[in-house]
Amino acid sequence: MKDEMNSMANNQVWDLVELPKGAKVIGCKWVFKTKRDSLGNIKIYKARLVAKGFTLQEGIDYHDTFSLVSKKDSFRIIMALVARFDMELHQMDVKTTFLNGDLEEEVYMKQLEGFITNGNNHIVYKLNKSIYGLK
Repeated sequence: MKDEMNSMANNQVWDLVELPKGAKVIGCKWVFKTKRDSLGNIKIYKARLVAKGFTLQEGIDYHDTFSLVSKKDSFRIIMALVARFDMELHQMDVKTTFLNGDLEEEVYMKQLEGFITNGNNHIVYKLNKSIYGLK
């Protein structure tokens, strides 16, 4: 959980602000997953902060949805080029790739229990970047 919060801070995902009058605030939750190796041994415990984006309404809280993901066709083309030109292919995983999407809308999210800054319960997160769970 601390790693996830550090990633959020390093990527400047949000600013701490007072909730503007009339603004809607959404909740969030932790999603936990256990990653295992090929033998079934526990390799790593993962925690991901997810916004409760199901409370957002299209046309009111957001207008477009977009996700930066690759398509199967793109992958097949790359694999064909690698095979054709006898190239080497290296795979990598970017933990925080989802945090690169800037938000155009103003979205406010409640602070997490256990991570409330300086006892300021009335302060909320104003999201600058998209996080998992948003529409």
